[in-house]
Amino acid sequence: MNYPDNPARLDEAGNRTTNRLPIPDQTCGEALVSLLEAYGVEYVFGIPGVHTVELYRGLAASAIRHVTPRHEQGAGFMADGYARVTGKPGVCFIITGPGMTNIATAMAQAYSDSIPMLVISSVNARRELGTGAGRLHELPSQRDVFAGLAAFSHTLFDAAELPEVLARAFAVFESARPRPVHIEIPLDVIVAPAARVPGRRAALPAKPAASAAALAAAADLLASARRPLILAGGGAVGAAAELRELAERLQAPVALTTNAKGLLPPSHALLVGSTQSLPPTRALIREADVVLAVGTELGETDYDVVFDGGFAIDGRLIRIDIDAQQLARNFRADVPITSDAQQALGSLSMRLHERTVRAGEGGDWGAARVAAVRGALAATWDAPTIAQRRLIDTIVDALPDVIIAGDSTSPVYAGNFVHDAPAPRSWFNSSTGYGTLGYGLPAAIGAKLAAPERPVVCLIGDGGLQFTLPELASAVEARVPAVVVLWNNFGYGEIRKYMTARNIVPVGVDIHTPDFIALARGFGCAACQADSPESLAAQLRHAAVRDVPTVIEVSEAEWFAKVPA
Repeated sequence: MNYPDNPARLDEAGNRTTNRLPIPDQTCGEALVSLLEAYGVEYVFGIPGVHTVELYRGLAASAIRHVTPRHEQGAGFMADGYARVTGKPGVCFIITGPGMTNIATAMAQAYSDSIPMLVISSVNARRELGTGAGRLHELPSQRDVFAGLAAFSHTLFDAAELPEVLARAFAVFESARPRPVHIEIPLDVIVAPAARVPGRRAALPAKPAASAAALAAAADLLASARRPLILAGGGAVGAAAELRELAERLQAPVALTTNAKGLLPPSHALLVGSTQSLPPTRALIREADVVLAVGTELGETDYDVVFDGGFAIDGRLIRIDIDAQQLARNFRADVPITSDAQQALGSLSMRLHERTVRAGEGGDWGAARVAAVRGALAATWDAPTIAQRRLIDTIVDALPDVIIAGDSTSPVYAGNFVHDAPAPRSWFNSSTGYGTLGYGLPAAIGAKLAAPERPVVCLIGDGGLQFTLPELASAVEARVPAVVVLWNNFGYGEIRKYMTARNIVPVGVDIHTPDFIALARGFGCAACQADSPESLAAQLRHAAVRDVPTVIEVSEAEWFAKVPA
């Protein structure tokens, strides 16, 4: 992908020369590193190449730690996992052309799930842009390719613009719907003098606050509701205390999306879970006379994963979202509120504090109705789902305070329904939104870097692991002792079942399965097998005290045989 270095250089006009140019006191690349430090960036994920080496000139002397993945897609997923745990943007340095096309899938997953990510790439020199001259790594318009995967994509034509464009990026991360931002820097601009570029961060705007009129209208609806209900998504992940207070004041059942798991503790009497695609919960939602949806797209991968179009809201709808455009998508709100979730929920709770709330009159709503729904749901879980819940429960019991970064794999699909995370930012995966494979391992690496004091488990299938298996070497190199629980069903098991259910002869799903134990050890990891809850718990406890990653392979067939329904 990246050609060996050569003595060719670019002057400030973008002309190639074989003479070494004097390096100015501070280049644009060095100024960039200083500014990233000022914004609190801790890690940069990237693979150095001929077109990005000048971004690295100031990195070694900085406080920022560089982590080298084995593929740029891994860099993006690591940044994603870091961002989901910290709430801060994950930052990547990416090479022109193939490096950017490699990270595209990770950017798309982050865009879909509203994850802050800063992707800084090189691009060909200013005078070469759009020429079609066949330069190394050239795309007709790199910025246009990635504009659709980012909140914005910007080409830095002058080093003096750097503070402004970074301020715009961090304003998105801090004060708007967080999504990837792409900044590309032409090769001649990276080395341009930047002595006068200030190294301090900009003051960032506050998150938007709800209007008094919208809050008053919402409070009126909620105060008069007999059967209020709350739907909370990942946009509310920073508002756990406010959400709980409001739910308890209203005695409102609460359904959480996958990215919102943990906003109420598992034992909370008002927690419905994440079962909005299933009939008992859908019936509950349709019974509600007022629904408050906060920080959620009300999208397919959280509310209709059975793809039958059966999710509906019959009551009055209040929507809170930091993205004004999202308030007009999927379900039209009676009261749309553009606001940060924490601010709006706190303000609503205060407005309702001294008002008479009618919810729960008669005692047949709130906790009583939630208990009935959860009982009905429990009766529907089949044997594989129960066995896979036991897998997740074993992980949580063996490793308290664990973060589980999942892939698109059967136990994760089950967990999205049946697992209630103990805290926010403790359960996330790639099976919602964009729905990619290979996410789990590099995301777990990023998560462990974000929270080194907490155990981190990657829950992934054998098919998904083969997408990003070399990142085991990255974890060993970066001294990241994440644990990989590998669910092995010897192929693309979920797609095999889907094809069979549709009377399609399975083709392309029974793939060759390598010896993962041998491969993991070859990368420098510890590796073992565990096919019962007892053996898995023991291996997890051993893994928790190691300073290298551990791969624990679990055979689906043997687990199902040993874990009764």
